[in-house]
Amino acid sequence: MDLQVAGKVFFVSAASKGLGLAIASELAMNGASVVIASRDQGAIEAAAQTLAQQSNQRVLGLVMDAADSASIDAALASALAAFGRLDGLLVNAGGPPPGVFEDFDDAQWQGAFELTLMSAVRMIRAALPALKQNGGSVLAITSSYVKEPIPGMVLSNVMRAGVSSLIKTLSKQYAADGIRVNNLVPGMIYTDRIKALDSMNAEKQGIALDVARAQNESNIPLGRYGEPAEFGKAGAFLLSPAASYISGVTLTVDGGTMKSLF
Repeated sequence: MDLQVAGKVFFVSAASKGLGLAIASELAMNGASVVIASRDQGAIEAAAQTLAQQSNQRVLGLVMDAADSASIDAALASALAAFGRLDGLLVNAGGPPPGVFEDFDDAQWQGAFELTLMSAVRMIRAALPALKQNGGSVLAITSSYVKEPIPGMVLSNVMRAGVSSLIKTLSKQYAADGIRVNNLVPGMIYTDRIKALDSMNAEKQGIALDVARAQNESNIPLGRYGEPAEFGKAGAFLLSPAASYISGVTLTVDGGTMKSLF
């Protein structure tokens, strides 16, 4: 499938590795220019250099703190100064810490609000003027918690549900401007985070790492973890003009794990 992204520019946040980088890579390998952002200057510059070499496309790596409004505005301004246009935005940020309701005070709730919900608000607000010029797309990486809240993740349950509601609302508001707005939900994708969880579970249970991995994979109907590239293809598709009649949806990439009907 031709994603029709050649000559277009996409801003991808939290993209020095993992899910964000997987989406940026798929876009670049299909001919797009990409701006990737992360808090870690060394990591984002290295990722940008590698991706530019692999794709033979323009790739700009920028430092951005998703919890800081000024940092977001500066990064989007730098992207526009470098490329002169913007055709798509991936909203992505690290999640708040795990815990139950009694674990968190006002400051911790505020921190989760700034990192997860307000980062989405601020990124989209900063990108909107450029997206309105030619139309385009916004895609937010959320979580299965938006459909199936789980114990021990109260901050993420609440804040990511807010992001999901924001995306649905904006899909209606900006359709007339030619801007599509969607959510993307990852399941167990084999990133560094999942590898670390497997190692932690193996150590806690006193079992081999491959046994711990097999235990987790047995809970996935397709019987295995997803690969970052598989998730990246789904994200690049939703951001691209190839998904021109898809807006306001929440797509789940989880190997059939989620039990909810909608």
